[in-house]
Parts: sequence; structure tokens; C-alpha cells
Amino acid sequence: MSGTSPVVTEKRQLVEYLIDGGTPRKDWRIGTEHEKFGFRLEDVSPLPYGGPHGIGAMLDGMRRFGWQPVYEGDNIIALTMEGQSVSLEPGGQFELSGAPLATLHETCAEVHTHLAQVKHVADDLGVAFVGVGFQPKWRREDIHIMPKGRYDIMRAYMLKVGNLGLDMMLRSATVQVNLDFRDEPDMVKKMRVGLALQPIATALFANSPFTDGKPNGFLSYRSHIWTDTDPDRTGILPFVFEDSFGFESYVDHALNVPMYFIYRDGVYQDVSGLSFRDFLDGKLPGFEGERPTLDDWENHLTTLFPEVRLKRYIEMRGADSGPWDSICGLPAFWVGLMYASDSLDGAYDMIKDWTHEDHEYLRREVPKTALATEFHGRTVGELARDVLALSRAGLASRAILDSKGNDETHYIDPLDAIVESGQTPAEGLLEAYHGYWNGDIDALFTDCMY
Repeated sequence: MSGTSPVVTEKRQLVEYLIDGGTPRKDWRIGTEHEKFGFRLEDVSPLPYGGPHGIGAMLDGMRRFGWQPVYEGDNIIALTMEGQSVSLEPGGQFELSGAPLATLHETCAEVHTHLAQVKHVADDLGVAFVGVGFQPKWRREDIHIMPKGRYDIMRAYMLKVGNLGLDMMLRSATVQVNLDFRDEPDMVKKMRVGLALQPIATALFANSPFTDGKPNGFLSYRSHIWTDTDPDRTGILPFVFEDSFGFESYVDHALNVPMYFIYRDGVYQDVSGLSFRDFLDGKLPGFEGERPTLDDWENHLTTLFPEVRLKRYIEMRGADSGPWDSICGLPAFWVGLMYASDSLDGAYDMIKDWTHEDHEYLRREVPKTALATEFHGRTVGELARDVLALSRAGLASRAILDSKGNDETHYIDPLDAIVESGQTPAEGLLEAYHGYWNGDIDALFTDCMY
């Protein structure tokens, strides 16, 4: 934590922190994040941190491409380069947090460059990576814990608040996109559209039908586990759809979410379950008289896990990780909807009359039945077709061409193909499992590795 971070003494500073995230349209950017599971080619076992085939060796090997290491103690726990970072999720999920880029062409090029680098290093180590939403074979106790102090605190707290929080930490993987907002009204509309339509993204990217080597009864089990992780910090945020919603009400919500930790002198201090409101008043147990900094607030906001998360930008968090050629589809889906006024207005008109019960129903049912979910006399697949049309129109209106003269609309093509076929990635995996894999889940790793 920087020693120069401003000290916070009143709630208004926290609200202003979010307000200051407002960005002129001309400066809106796209930030893509995606996670993947590493495994040894020899026996498809999950990667530990240490050793010649471990995650630490992967991080060290990536330095040949110019990545700079970030250490926690003696361990490399992240890499940075030109606005990008590579970091580790608790179970060793290898994550790229992309730079804020202006176009989908740049974003997709970044993804391809990163995955090519990962494959190059992985080949040298005898390991590989696969993009699915949930670890398909290995049990929770088989997963190696990464050496990051904050994760020890989170793991202990997860046991107190839900049944699937450790699965979320250790066995799930996602792809998400981070987008800008202009001002409070723009943020409100994007948060509402994002939360309402997040189940559509969940359905399109459903890719986690296996647990412990067997079908689990879901198409997006990754999405389901968030419903039994921690009710204080997950979900669809019903208050976002109330007339009074704005930056201040999001701050009030965040203040009500129990803390995990504070970072002091290079060490994560366990304050799990305690109140940021008390911290704001100088009454945090064990740290009486100390006030938070804006760095503390920024850290706290990263420990909220709703389907759409507000920071100084908006994070779309509802999609399973997937194959190499599908990763660009997630930012394309949301950029087309959120960065074109006509498409955003059309999406808002589509969802503005949905009730809290509608949101809860989609959040509950889509992880099970994805595009086949019945909703308002239609299927989610039919709804997805309409949403994708809005997104494609939004991308076309951006009229941003690559070096070959292609605009950004072709990044939507794989999603249109899913809707037209009616088959999600998860259903394709299940078809293979019951077919030519002959029930052998190990075939997933070889068939689907990057």
C-alpha cells in the first residue's frame, strides 16, 4: 500500500472516489480478464506453485517476454508489463488482466499474444492450460493453494458464510470485461442492463458441466457456486433497480459488506467479518484510532463479488472461461451493448419492466438450463438472439476497422453460432463425454487445451 494514499475521514470521500471514475466517451477503454487452469501433460494433475512444473516456474519463464515480476516475500506472485498484469487466483488459475485498450481488435490481439506466450513457456515445462468454467476432474482437496496472504484470510472466512466459497476460490475460472462509464446516469443504466442481462452472458458462455470427473447437472456450475458462496457480497443487487440508486447507495452497500483484510507494511492483516464503517470512524477492533486510506477502500471494493461490480469502472462477471477462440466474444458482447447509445437504450427498454422475481428466476435457472430456460413465454436462447442483434448493431456503429478492413462485428460470430445451433459449449462437452470420450474426463484436457 502506498504511504501517500489519502486518509478517509468521511463517507463523502468514498462517494467521490467512484464519481472520479467518470470518463469522457472518447476515452472509454476495454479491459479483458481471463483465467485458465494449468495441468501436467503427464497425468493432467493440477499445478503446484513450486517445482520445475509449477506455477512459479511458469511466472519465471514468462519473464523472457519482458514481464516484470511482483513478489510477496520470496515468491513471484504476479507479473506486469505495459498496463497488463498476470496474476494467480487461489487455486493457481493463471489470469491475464489486460491493459485498457481502445478497440476490440487491440484487445483480441492482446489475448492471442498472451496465450501464445503461455503456450511457449508451458511447452518447455511439460504443462498445458485449459479454459473451462470449473475444474472438471480434481477434488477441492487436490488443488494446490497459492502462496498469497490474502487468500489464507479469505479461505478461513469462506467456511463461515457459505458451502461453495472454497470451490469458487480454488476450482472456478472466468472471463470478464471491464468498461467505463461517463457519469452517474450512464453508470446507473449500464449497471441495470449489465445485471439484468448477465444471465444471457452466462447462458452463452456456459462451460462448466463437470465436477469430480462426472456431469454435475449444471451447464454453468461456476455460475451456480456463486449462489452459495457469501450472501453479503454476491448476487444481483436488487437496490440497483430502485429509483434512488446512484454512487452513494453503492457506497452504502459496500460499507455494509464485512471486510476481509487490510494491508500494512507488506502484510495482510486479518479483519474478516469486521465493519468498514467502524474503520471509517476510527473504531476498527485492533486498529482503534486508525482511519482507512483510499487504498484500503479500493482493496475492499475488490472483495465484493456481485454479478456486476462497480469500481472506477464496471466489471461484467457472469461468464465461464472458455476456449481460445471464444475469449474475444465476451468483450464484444458487452462493448456492443454498452458503448453504443442506441444499443444501450434498446437493451434498457428490453429489461426496464423486469421484476425482482424475474432477475432471481434467471439467476437461479440459467446455470442449469442455459439457452433452454423458459422466460416470459420465450426461451433465453430467443432472448439472446435479440440481445446479440443489439450488440452487433452497436459494434457496427463504432465502425472501427482493423488492418484488413474488418470491423468489430465478426467477434460476435461465435456467439451467433451458439444461438443458432442451440448448443452451449457445456452441451458440446457433455455430448463428447457421453460419446467418443466414453466417460473419460481426461479427454477434456487433451481435446480442449490451448
